[in-house]
Amino acid sequence: MCRNIRVLHNFEPPTSDDEVREAALQFVRKVSGSTHPSRANAAAFDQAIDEIAAATRRLLDGLVTNAPPRDREREAVKGRERHEKRMEREVRIRTATA
Repeated sequence: MCRNIRVLHNFEPPTSDDEVREAALQFVRKVSGSTHPSRANAAAFDQAIDEIAAATRRLLDGLVTNAPPRDREREAVKGRERHEKRMEREVRIRTATA
C-alpha cells in the first residue's frame, strides 16, 4: 500500500470529508504517476478524485466494527515509530553494502 494513504476507518471523531478527499488524491497521484496533471488531463484527474472520494465515503459509512475507535494521536506516534525503524534499517543496509 502507498505509505501516504492512511487508514481512515474507525476513528473518533469520524474521518472528515477532507481526509477522504486527501486519500483519494494520493491514490490518483499514485495510479496516474503524476502529482500535477497537465491541463489536458486535469478534468479526468479531478473526476477520478471525486469518484474515489465518494466510493471511499460510502465504504467507510457502510463498515461495521465492534472494536473501540482508534486514537489519531496514538496512530500518528505509531506511524512515526515505523518510519524511524525503516530509516534505521535502510541506513544499516547502506552502511553494510558500502
